[in-house]
Amino acid sequence: MSNAITIRNTAAEMAQALADGTTTSVELTELHLDRIAAVDGAVHAFLHIDREGALDQAAASDARRAAGETLSPLDGVPIAVKDVLATEGLPTTCGSKILEGWIPPYDATVVAKLKAAGLPILGKTNMDEFAMGSSTEHSAYGPTRNPWDLDRIPGGSGGGSAAAVAAFEAPLAIGTDTGGSIRQPGAVTGTVGVKPTYGGVSRYGLVALANSLDQAGPVARTVLDSALLHDIIGGHDPRDSTSIDQAWPSFTDAATTGATGDMTGVKIGVITELAGDGWQDGVMARFQESIDLLVKAGAEVVKVSCPSFVHAMAAYYLILPAEASSNLAKFDAMRYGLRVVPDGDPSAEDVMRASRDAGFGDEVKRRIILGTYALSSGYYDAYYGQAQKVRTLISRDFEAAFEQVDVLVSPTAPTTAFKLGEKLDDPIAMYLNDLATIPANLAGVPGISVPSGLADEDGLPAGFQILAPALEDERLYRVGAALETLLAQEWGAPLLDKAPALPEIAEETR
Repeated sequence: MSNAITIRNTAAEMAQALADGTTTSVELTELHLDRIAAVDGAVHAFLHIDREGALDQAAASDARRAAGETLSPLDGVPIAVKDVLATEGLPTTCGSKILEGWIPPYDATVVAKLKAAGLPILGKTNMDEFAMGSSTEHSAYGPTRNPWDLDRIPGGSGGGSAAAVAAFEAPLAIGTDTGGSIRQPGAVTGTVGVKPTYGGVSRYGLVALANSLDQAGPVARTVLDSALLHDIIGGHDPRDSTSIDQAWPSFTDAATTGATGDMTGVKIGVITELAGDGWQDGVMARFQESIDLLVKAGAEVVKVSCPSFVHAMAAYYLILPAEASSNLAKFDAMRYGLRVVPDGDPSAEDVMRASRDAGFGDEVKRRIILGTYALSSGYYDAYYGQAQKVRTLISRDFEAAFEQVDVLVSPTAPTTAFKLGEKLDDPIAMYLNDLATIPANLAGVPGISVPSGLADEDGLPAGFQILAPALEDERLYRVGAALETLLAQEWGAPLLDKAPALPEIAEETR
Protein backbone atom coordinates (compact mmCIF):
# COMPACT_ATOMS: atom_id res chain seq x y z
CA MET A 1 0.00 0.00 0.00
CA SER A 2 1.22 3.47 -0.82
CA ASN A 3 2.05 5.76 2.07
CA ALA A 4 -0.24 8.39 0.51
CA ILE A 5 -3.73 8.00 1.97
CA THR A 6 -6.72 9.34 0.01
CA ILE A 7 -10.46 9.26 0.53
CA ARG A 8 -10.60 6.20 -1.77
CA ASN A 9 -8.67 4.01 0.65
CA THR A 10 -10.65 1.47 2.65
CA ALA A 11 -11.17 1.81 6.39
CA ALA A 12 -8.82 -1.14 6.91
CA GLU A 13 -6.12 0.61 4.87
CA MET A 14 -6.64 3.82 6.83
CA ALA A 15 -6.34 1.89 10.09
CA GLN A 16 -3.09 0.33 8.88
CA ALA A 17 -1.71 3.73 7.87
CA LEU A 18 -2.52 5.02 11.36
CA ALA A 19 -0.72 2.04 12.88
CA ASP A 20 2.27 2.60 10.58
CA GLY A 21 2.44 6.26 11.50
CA THR A 22 2.06 7.43 7.89
CA THR A 23 -1.05 9.49 8.68
CA THR A 24 -2.91 10.79 11.71
CA SER A 25 -6.54 10.69 12.72
CA VAL A 26 -6.73 14.49 12.50
CA GLU A 27 -5.45 14.34 8.91
CA LEU A 28 -7.95 11.61 7.98
CA THR A 29 -10.82 13.46 9.63
CA GLU A 30 -9.93 16.76 7.96
CA LEU A 31 -9.64 14.95 4.63
CA HIS A 32 -13.22 13.70 4.93
CA LEU A 33 -14.59 16.96 6.31
CA ASP A 34 -13.08 18.72 3.29
CA ARG A 35 -14.69 16.17 0.99
CA ILE A 36 -18.07 16.72 2.66
CA ALA A 37 -17.70 20.48 2.21
CA ALA A 38 -16.86 19.99 -1.46
CA VAL A 39 -19.54 17.50 -2.58
CA ASP A 40 -22.34 17.24 -0.05
CA GLY A 41 -24.13 20.24 -1.48
CA ALA A 42 -24.82 17.99 -4.46
CA VAL A 43 -25.30 14.67 -2.63
CA HIS A 44 -27.01 15.82 0.60
CA ALA A 45 -25.90 12.73 2.51
CA PHE A 46 -25.59 14.65 5.80
CA LEU A 47 -28.12 16.50 7.94
CA HIS A 48 -25.65 17.59 10.63
CA ILE A 49 -21.84 17.95 10.56
CA ASP A 50 -19.87 17.97 13.81
CA ARG A 51 -16.55 19.37 12.61
CA GLU A 52 -15.35 20.52 16.02
CA GLY A 53 -16.40 17.35 17.81
CA ALA A 54 -14.91 15.07 15.16
CA LEU A 55 -11.56 16.88 15.20
CA ASP A 56 -11.49 16.80 19.01
CA GLN A 57 -12.09 13.05 18.95
CA ALA A 58 -9.43 12.65 16.26
CA ALA A 59 -6.88 14.63 18.30
CA ALA A 60 -7.62 12.43 21.31
CA SER A 61 -7.02 9.35 19.15
CA ASP A 62 -3.68 10.71 17.96
CA ALA A 63 -2.67 11.45 21.55
CA ARG A 64 -3.48 7.88 22.58
CA ARG A 65 -1.51 6.45 19.70
CA ALA A 66 1.47 8.68 20.53
CA ALA A 67 1.34 7.24 24.05
CA GLY A 68 1.36 3.71 22.65
CA GLU A 69 -2.34 3.04 23.28
CA THR A 70 -5.27 2.24 21.01
CA LEU A 71 -8.89 1.48 21.85
CA SER A 72 -9.68 -0.71 18.82
CA PRO A 73 -8.35 -1.66 15.37
CA LEU A 74 -10.36 1.27 13.94
CA ASP A 75 -9.25 3.84 16.52
CA GLY A 76 -8.92 7.13 14.64
CA VAL A 77 -10.89 6.14 11.51
CA PRO A 78 -13.84 8.57 11.05
CA ILE A 79 -17.44 7.44 10.69
CA ALA A 80 -20.93 8.81 9.91
CA VAL A 81 -24.08 7.88 11.87
CA LYS A 82 -27.68 7.66 10.64
CA ASP A 83 -29.82 10.34 12.23
CA VAL A 84 -32.10 7.79 13.90
CA LEU A 85 -29.52 7.05 16.63
CA ALA A 86 -29.36 9.30 19.70
CA THR A 87 -26.15 11.34 19.95
CA GLU A 88 -25.47 13.33 23.09
CA GLY A 89 -25.03 17.02 22.30
CA LEU A 90 -25.70 16.54 18.57
CA PRO A 91 -29.12 16.92 16.91
CA THR A 92 -31.16 13.77 16.28
CA THR A 93 -34.13 14.51 14.03
CA CYS A 94 -34.96 11.15 12.39
CA GLY A 95 -35.41 13.15 9.19
CA SER A 96 -38.59 14.70 10.64
CA LYS A 97 -39.73 18.25 11.35
CA ILE A 98 -41.38 17.03 14.53
CA LEU A 99 -37.91 16.49 16.06
CA GLU A 100 -36.21 19.47 14.44
CA GLY A 101 -33.53 20.79 16.79
CA TRP A 102 -33.87 18.00 19.38
CA ILE A 103 -30.54 17.31 21.08
CA PRO A 104 -30.49 14.07 23.09
CA PRO A 105 -28.99 14.06 26.61
CA TYR A 106 -27.47 10.60 26.05
CA ASP A 107 -25.81 8.39 23.45
CA ALA A 108 -27.33 5.29 21.88
CA THR A 109 -25.33 2.20 22.83
CA VAL A 110 -24.00 1.90 19.26
CA VAL A 111 -22.77 5.50 19.40
CA ALA A 112 -21.25 4.96 22.85
CA LYS A 113 -19.40 1.92 21.50
CA LEU A 114 -18.07 3.91 18.55
CA LYS A 115 -16.75 6.57 20.91
CA ALA A 116 -15.30 3.94 23.24
CA ALA A 117 -13.50 2.44 20.21
CA GLY A 118 -12.05 5.83 19.24
CA LEU A 119 -13.87 6.50 15.95
CA PRO A 120 -14.40 10.24 15.31
CA ILE A 121 -18.04 10.91 14.40
CA LEU A 122 -18.27 13.20 11.37
CA GLY A 123 -21.99 13.86 11.67
CA LYS A 124 -25.50 12.52 11.16
CA THR A 125 -26.80 11.22 7.83
CA ASN A 126 -30.06 11.91 6.03
CA MET A 127 -32.90 9.40 6.04
CA ASP A 128 -36.55 8.91 5.21
CA GLU A 129 -38.65 10.39 8.00
CA PHE A 130 -38.61 7.94 10.93
CA ALA A 131 -37.09 5.40 8.50
CA MET A 132 -40.33 5.14 6.51
CA GLY A 133 -39.39 4.84 2.85
CA SER A 134 -37.32 3.07 0.23
CA SER A 135 -35.63 6.04 -1.43
CA THR A 136 -34.66 8.76 1.12
CA GLU A 137 -37.09 11.05 -0.69
CA HIS A 138 -39.34 11.20 2.38
CA SER A 139 -36.88 13.17 4.51
CA ALA A 140 -38.38 16.42 5.75
CA TYR A 141 -35.05 18.07 4.88
CA GLY A 142 -34.90 17.10 1.22
CA PRO A 143 -33.76 13.99 -0.64
CA THR A 144 -30.31 12.47 -0.78
CA ARG A 145 -28.93 11.79 -4.26
CA ASN A 146 -27.10 8.74 -5.55
CA PRO A 147 -23.39 9.52 -6.15
CA TRP A 148 -23.45 7.31 -9.27
CA ASP A 149 -26.16 9.48 -10.85
CA LEU A 150 -27.33 12.57 -9.01
CA ASP A 151 -30.75 12.32 -10.66
CA ARG A 152 -31.40 8.97 -8.97
CA ILE A 153 -32.28 7.77 -5.48
CA PRO A 154 -29.64 6.29 -3.11
CA GLY A 155 -32.09 3.79 -1.63
CA GLY A 156 -33.85 4.13 1.68
CA SER A 157 -34.44 4.69 4.41
CA GLY A 158 -30.69 4.80 5.01
CA GLY A 159 -29.72 6.45 1.76
CA GLY A 160 -27.71 9.12 3.55
CA SER A 161 -25.33 6.61 5.13
CA ALA A 162 -24.90 4.65 1.89
CA ALA A 163 -24.41 7.80 -0.19
CA ALA A 164 -21.84 9.19 2.27
CA VAL A 165 -19.76 6.03 1.90
CA ALA A 166 -20.24 5.78 -1.88
CA ALA A 167 -19.30 9.45 -2.33
CA PHE A 168 -16.13 9.00 -0.24
CA GLU A 169 -17.43 11.46 2.35
CA ALA A 170 -16.92 8.82 5.06
CA PRO A 171 -15.09 5.49 5.00
CA LEU A 172 -17.69 3.93 7.31
CA ALA A 173 -21.25 4.59 8.44
CA ILE A 174 -23.96 3.19 10.66
CA GLY A 175 -27.37 2.43 9.19
CA THR A 176 -30.53 0.76 10.42
CA ASP A 177 -32.49 -1.96 8.65
CA THR A 178 -36.21 -2.45 9.33
CA GLY A 179 -37.15 -3.99 5.99
CA GLY A 180 -33.93 -3.61 4.02
CA SER A 181 -32.79 -0.06 4.77
CA ILE A 182 -29.11 -1.00 5.00
CA ARG A 183 -29.00 -3.66 2.29
CA GLN A 184 -31.18 -2.01 -0.38
CA PRO A 185 -29.23 1.31 -0.31
CA GLY A 186 -26.05 -0.78 -0.41
CA ALA A 187 -27.24 -2.47 -3.59
CA VAL A 188 -28.09 0.72 -5.46
CA THR A 189 -24.96 2.66 -4.37
CA GLY A 190 -22.38 -0.10 -4.82
CA THR A 191 -21.59 -0.35 -1.11
CA VAL A 192 -21.62 -3.20 1.40
CA GLY A 193 -24.51 -3.22 3.88
CA VAL A 194 -25.07 -5.66 6.74
CA LYS A 195 -28.20 -6.39 8.76
CA PRO A 196 -27.03 -8.37 11.81
CA THR A 197 -29.10 -11.03 13.55
CA TYR A 198 -31.96 -9.31 15.39
CA GLY A 199 -30.64 -8.61 18.87
CA GLY A 200 -27.00 -8.92 17.84
CA VAL A 201 -26.47 -5.14 17.96
CA SER A 202 -28.09 -3.06 20.70
CA ARG A 203 -31.23 -1.10 19.87
CA TYR A 204 -30.95 1.11 22.98
CA GLY A 205 -31.08 4.74 21.82
CA LEU A 206 -32.31 3.83 18.35
CA VAL A 207 -35.53 5.82 17.83
CA ALA A 208 -37.95 2.99 17.17
CA LEU A 209 -39.95 2.57 13.99
CA ALA A 210 -40.97 -1.07 14.52
CA ASN A 211 -39.46 -2.65 17.61
CA SER A 212 -39.61 -6.23 16.38
CA LEU A 213 -37.95 -5.39 13.06
CA ASP A 214 -35.40 -2.58 13.57
CA GLN A 215 -31.69 -3.47 13.61
CA ALA A 216 -28.60 -1.25 13.38
CA GLY A 217 -25.63 -2.41 11.33
CA PRO A 218 -22.52 -1.49 9.31
CA VAL A 219 -22.32 0.41 6.02
CA ALA A 220 -18.93 0.23 4.30
CA ARG A 221 -17.12 -0.14 0.99
CA THR A 222 -15.73 -3.63 1.64
CA VAL A 223 -16.78 -6.76 3.50
CA LEU A 224 -13.68 -6.55 5.71
CA ASP A 225 -14.49 -2.97 6.70
CA SER A 226 -18.03 -4.07 7.60
CA ALA A 227 -16.66 -6.92 9.72
CA LEU A 228 -14.25 -4.63 11.59
CA LEU A 229 -17.13 -2.29 12.38
CA HIS A 230 -19.51 -5.10 13.34
CA ASP A 231 -16.97 -6.40 15.85
CA ILE A 232 -17.08 -3.00 17.55
CA ILE A 233 -20.82 -2.33 17.67
CA GLY A 234 -22.04 -5.87 18.34
CA GLY A 235 -22.55 -7.67 21.62
CA HIS A 236 -24.92 -7.84 24.56
CA ASP A 237 -26.43 -4.72 26.11
CA PRO A 238 -28.37 -5.11 29.41
CA ARG A 239 -30.26 -1.89 28.63
CA ASP A 240 -31.86 -3.53 25.58
CA SER A 241 -34.38 -6.25 26.45
CA THR A 242 -34.06 -7.70 22.93
CA SER A 243 -30.27 -7.93 23.07
CA ILE A 244 -28.83 -11.46 22.79
CA ASP A 245 -26.64 -12.44 25.72
CA GLN A 246 -23.95 -14.59 24.16
CA ALA A 247 -20.36 -14.41 22.99
CA TRP A 248 -19.93 -13.66 19.29
CA PRO A 249 -17.07 -14.89 17.09
CA SER A 250 -14.72 -12.49 15.32
CA PHE A 251 -16.39 -11.34 12.12
CA THR A 252 -13.05 -9.89 11.02
CA ASP A 253 -11.55 -13.38 11.14
CA ALA A 254 -14.48 -14.74 9.09
CA ALA A 255 -14.01 -12.04 6.43
CA THR A 256 -10.26 -12.66 6.32
CA THR A 257 -10.85 -16.38 5.84
CA GLY A 258 -13.41 -15.76 3.10
CA ALA A 259 -11.14 -13.35 1.25
CA THR A 260 -9.08 -16.31 0.01
CA GLY A 261 -11.98 -16.98 -2.35
CA ASP A 262 -12.18 -20.68 -1.47
CA MET A 263 -15.81 -21.84 -1.24
CA THR A 264 -15.11 -25.56 -1.02
CA GLY A 265 -17.75 -27.33 1.05
CA VAL A 266 -20.15 -24.35 1.19
CA LYS A 267 -23.72 -25.11 0.11
CA ILE A 268 -25.64 -22.16 -1.30
CA GLY A 269 -29.38 -22.00 -1.87
CA VAL A 270 -30.87 -19.77 -4.57
CA ILE A 271 -34.34 -18.61 -3.48
CA THR A 272 -36.66 -19.40 -6.38
CA GLU A 273 -39.38 -16.98 -5.26
CA LEU A 274 -37.04 -13.98 -5.53
CA ALA A 275 -36.80 -13.81 -9.33
CA GLY A 276 -39.03 -13.65 -12.38
CA ASP A 277 -41.34 -10.93 -13.70
CA GLY A 278 -40.41 -7.44 -12.58
CA TRP A 279 -36.75 -8.24 -11.94
CA GLN A 280 -34.43 -6.16 -14.12
CA ASP A 281 -32.50 -8.21 -16.68
CA GLY A 282 -29.18 -6.56 -15.85
CA VAL A 283 -29.62 -7.22 -12.14
CA MET A 284 -30.35 -10.89 -12.81
CA ALA A 285 -27.40 -11.16 -15.19
CA ARG A 286 -24.97 -9.87 -12.56
CA PHE A 287 -26.56 -12.21 -9.99
CA GLN A 288 -26.04 -15.25 -12.22
CA GLU A 289 -22.44 -14.26 -12.93
CA SER A 290 -21.81 -14.13 -9.18
CA ILE A 291 -23.36 -17.57 -8.75
CA ASP A 292 -21.13 -18.94 -11.51
CA LEU A 293 -18.02 -17.54 -9.79
CA LEU A 294 -18.97 -19.13 -6.47
CA VAL A 295 -19.48 -22.48 -8.19
CA LYS A 296 -16.03 -22.22 -9.81
CA ALA A 297 -14.62 -21.49 -6.35
CA GLY A 298 -16.00 -24.79 -5.02
CA ALA A 299 -19.48 -23.95 -3.75
CA GLU A 300 -22.42 -26.24 -4.33
CA VAL A 301 -25.47 -24.33 -5.51
CA VAL A 302 -29.04 -25.61 -5.36
CA LYS A 303 -32.46 -24.05 -5.82
CA VAL A 304 -34.53 -23.66 -2.66
CA SER A 305 -38.22 -22.80 -2.44
CA CYS A 306 -39.51 -20.57 0.36
CA PRO A 307 -43.21 -20.41 -0.58
CA SER A 308 -44.32 -18.04 2.18
CA PHE A 309 -41.92 -15.34 0.95
CA VAL A 310 -44.53 -14.25 -1.63
CA HIS A 311 -46.67 -13.03 1.29
CA ALA A 312 -43.82 -11.29 3.13
CA MET A 313 -44.45 -7.79 1.83
CA ALA A 314 -48.17 -7.89 2.67
CA ALA A 315 -47.44 -9.13 6.19
CA TYR A 316 -44.68 -6.57 6.67
CA TYR A 317 -46.89 -3.64 5.67
CA LEU A 318 -49.37 -4.62 8.37
CA ILE A 319 -46.88 -5.37 11.15
CA LEU A 320 -44.65 -2.34 10.57
CA PRO A 321 -47.43 0.30 10.46
CA ALA A 322 -49.06 -1.24 13.52
CA GLU A 323 -45.85 -0.97 15.54
CA ALA A 324 -45.08 2.46 14.07
CA SER A 325 -48.48 3.89 15.01
CA SER A 326 -47.84 2.80 18.59
CA ASN A 327 -44.25 4.08 18.69
CA LEU A 328 -45.04 7.47 17.19
CA ALA A 329 -47.85 8.16 19.65
CA LYS A 330 -45.24 9.63 22.01
CA PHE A 331 -44.75 12.60 19.69
CA ASP A 332 -47.69 14.45 21.18
CA ALA A 333 -46.29 18.02 21.53
CA MET A 334 -46.52 17.70 25.30
CA ARG A 335 -43.11 16.34 26.28
CA TYR A 336 -40.63 17.21 23.52
CA GLY A 337 -40.43 18.02 19.85
CA LEU A 338 -42.45 20.42 17.73
CA ARG A 339 -45.40 22.24 19.32
CA VAL A 340 -47.94 24.12 17.21
CA VAL A 341 -50.53 26.12 19.16
CA PRO A 342 -53.64 27.00 17.14
CA ASP A 343 -55.30 30.40 17.53
CA GLY A 344 -57.95 30.93 20.17
CA ASP A 345 -58.20 28.79 23.27
CA PRO A 346 -57.00 25.39 22.03
CA SER A 347 -57.27 22.22 24.09
CA ALA A 348 -54.39 19.80 24.55
CA GLU A 349 -55.97 17.66 21.85
CA ASP A 350 -56.06 20.64 19.47
CA VAL A 351 -52.36 21.32 20.09
CA MET A 352 -51.52 17.66 19.59
CA ARG A 353 -53.50 17.48 16.34
CA ALA A 354 -51.95 20.66 14.92
CA SER A 355 -48.43 19.64 15.92
CA ARG A 356 -48.66 16.16 14.42
CA ASP A 357 -50.25 17.56 11.25
CA ALA A 358 -47.39 20.04 10.79
CA GLY A 359 -44.61 17.78 12.03
CA PHE A 360 -45.29 14.51 10.21
CA GLY A 361 -44.92 14.03 6.46
CA ASP A 362 -47.36 12.25 4.15
CA GLU A 363 -45.68 8.83 4.31
CA VAL A 364 -45.60 8.84 8.11
CA LYS A 365 -49.26 9.85 8.25
CA ARG A 366 -50.14 7.12 5.75
CA ARG A 367 -48.51 4.43 7.86
CA ILE A 368 -49.91 5.72 11.16
CA ILE A 369 -53.43 5.57 9.72
CA LEU A 370 -52.87 2.10 8.28
CA GLY A 371 -51.35 0.81 11.52
CA THR A 372 -54.05 2.28 13.73
CA TYR A 373 -56.71 0.72 11.53
CA ALA A 374 -55.00 -2.69 11.63
CA LEU A 375 -54.91 -2.58 15.44
CA SER A 376 -58.44 -1.26 15.91
CA SER A 377 -61.24 -3.21 17.55
CA GLY A 378 -62.74 -5.70 15.15
CA TYR A 379 -59.79 -5.69 12.77
CA TYR A 380 -56.87 -6.80 14.94
CA ASP A 381 -57.35 -10.54 14.31
CA ALA A 382 -58.24 -10.07 10.66
CA TYR A 383 -55.15 -8.02 9.81
CA TYR A 384 -52.39 -7.80 12.43
CA GLY A 385 -53.06 -11.26 13.83
CA GLN A 386 -53.05 -12.86 10.38
CA ALA A 387 -49.85 -11.03 9.46
CA GLN A 388 -48.12 -12.46 12.51
CA LYS A 389 -49.17 -15.94 11.44
CA VAL A 390 -47.60 -15.34 8.03
CA ARG A 391 -44.48 -14.17 9.83
CA THR A 392 -44.32 -17.54 11.58
CA LEU A 393 -44.63 -19.33 8.24
CA ILE A 394 -41.76 -17.26 6.83
CA SER A 395 -39.58 -18.20 9.81
CA ARG A 396 -40.42 -21.86 9.22
CA ASP A 397 -39.45 -21.51 5.55
CA PHE A 398 -36.07 -20.17 6.64
CA GLU A 399 -35.61 -23.03 9.11
CA ALA A 400 -36.44 -25.64 6.47
CA ALA A 401 -34.13 -23.99 3.94
CA PHE A 402 -31.19 -23.80 6.33
CA GLU A 403 -31.50 -27.53 6.98
CA GLN A 404 -30.52 -27.94 3.32
CA VAL A 405 -27.94 -25.17 2.78
CA ASP A 406 -25.45 -22.99 4.63
CA VAL A 407 -26.66 -19.67 3.18
CA LEU A 408 -29.46 -18.41 0.96
CA VAL A 409 -28.90 -15.91 -1.84
CA SER A 410 -30.87 -13.59 -4.12
CA PRO A 411 -30.48 -10.21 -5.79
CA THR A 412 -30.73 -7.56 -3.06
CA ALA A 413 -33.20 -5.38 -4.96
CA PRO A 414 -35.27 -6.08 -8.08
CA THR A 415 -33.89 -3.08 -9.98
CA THR A 416 -31.10 -0.56 -9.95
CA ALA A 417 -31.69 2.96 -8.60
CA PHE A 418 -34.74 4.64 -10.08
CA LYS A 419 -35.02 8.35 -10.80
CA LEU A 420 -35.93 10.85 -8.10
CA GLY A 421 -39.68 11.45 -8.08
CA GLU A 422 -40.40 8.45 -10.30
CA LYS A 423 -42.34 6.49 -7.65
CA LEU A 424 -43.36 9.12 -5.13
CA ASP A 425 -46.98 9.01 -6.26
CA ASP A 426 -47.15 5.20 -6.20
CA PRO A 427 -46.48 3.87 -2.68
CA ILE A 428 -46.97 0.22 -3.72
CA ALA A 429 -44.33 0.51 -6.45
CA MET A 430 -42.01 2.10 -3.89
CA TYR A 431 -42.63 -0.72 -1.38
CA LEU A 432 -41.75 -3.36 -3.99
CA ASN A 433 -38.11 -2.29 -3.84
CA ASP A 434 -37.85 -4.14 -0.50
CA LEU A 435 -39.32 -7.37 -1.85
CA ALA A 436 -36.11 -9.38 -1.39
CA THR A 437 -34.98 -7.86 1.89
CA ILE A 438 -38.18 -7.92 4.00
CA PRO A 439 -38.22 -11.68 4.80
CA ALA A 440 -34.98 -11.45 6.80
CA ASN A 441 -36.41 -8.77 9.07
CA LEU A 442 -39.62 -10.72 9.68
CA ALA A 443 -37.58 -13.77 10.73
CA GLY A 444 -34.74 -11.93 12.47
CA VAL A 445 -32.02 -13.60 10.40
CA PRO A 446 -28.85 -11.75 9.29
CA GLY A 447 -28.18 -10.55 5.76
CA ILE A 448 -25.53 -8.77 3.73
CA SER A 449 -25.57 -7.01 0.36
CA VAL A 450 -22.36 -7.15 -1.67
CA PRO A 451 -21.92 -5.20 -4.95
CA SER A 452 -22.31 -7.62 -7.87
CA GLY A 453 -21.48 -5.29 -10.75
CA LEU A 454 -23.15 -2.78 -13.06
CA ALA A 455 -26.38 -3.50 -14.90
CA ASP A 456 -26.13 -3.42 -18.67
CA GLU A 457 -29.19 -1.20 -19.17
CA ASP A 458 -28.01 1.81 -17.18
CA GLY A 459 -24.49 1.19 -15.86
CA LEU A 460 -25.71 1.42 -12.27
CA PRO A 461 -24.79 -0.91 -9.37
CA ALA A 462 -26.63 -4.10 -8.51
CA GLY A 463 -26.40 -6.06 -5.26
CA PHE A 464 -26.03 -9.72 -4.28
CA GLN A 465 -27.82 -10.63 -1.04
CA ILE A 466 -26.60 -13.39 1.29
CA LEU A 467 -28.77 -14.60 4.19
CA ALA A 468 -27.66 -16.87 7.05
CA PRO A 469 -29.38 -18.54 10.01
CA ALA A 470 -29.90 -16.47 13.15
CA LEU A 471 -26.66 -16.16 15.19
CA GLU A 472 -24.57 -17.32 12.21
CA ASP A 473 -23.53 -13.87 10.99
CA GLU A 474 -19.98 -15.06 10.38
CA ARG A 475 -21.25 -17.04 7.37
CA LEU A 476 -22.23 -13.73 5.73
CA TYR A 477 -18.69 -12.47 6.05
CA ARG A 478 -17.05 -15.64 4.80
CA VAL A 479 -19.23 -15.95 1.68
CA GLY A 480 -19.44 -12.19 1.13
CA ALA A 481 -15.67 -11.72 1.29
CA ALA A 482 -15.14 -14.65 -1.06
CA LEU A 483 -17.54 -13.21 -3.63
CA GLU A 484 -15.93 -9.79 -3.28
CA THR A 485 -12.50 -11.31 -3.97
CA LEU A 486 -13.75 -13.32 -6.95
CA LEU A 487 -15.51 -10.32 -8.48
CA ALA A 488 -12.51 -8.03 -7.96
CA GLN A 489 -10.39 -10.59 -9.82
CA GLU A 490 -12.89 -10.47 -12.70
CA TRP A 491 -13.12 -6.67 -12.76
CA GLY A 492 -9.47 -5.97 -11.98
CA ALA A 493 -10.50 -3.45 -9.28
CA PRO A 494 -13.18 -2.83 -6.63
CA LEU A 495 -16.53 -1.73 -8.06
CA LEU A 496 -16.40 1.76 -6.53
CA ASP A 497 -13.23 2.46 -8.49
CA LYS A 498 -15.56 2.50 -11.51
CA ALA A 499 -17.82 5.18 -9.99
CA PRO A 500 -18.10 8.37 -12.05
CA ALA A 501 -16.50 11.46 -10.61
CA LEU A 502 -18.64 13.71 -8.44
CA PRO A 503 -18.26 17.49 -8.64
CA GLU A 504 -14.57 18.16 -9.14
CA ILE A 505 -12.42 17.93 -6.04
CA ALA A 506 -8.71 17.34 -5.70
CA GLU A 507 -8.05 14.17 -3.72
CA GLU A 508 -5.45 15.60 -1.44
CA THR A 509 -3.04 13.20 0.17
CA ARG A 510 -1.80 13.55 3.69
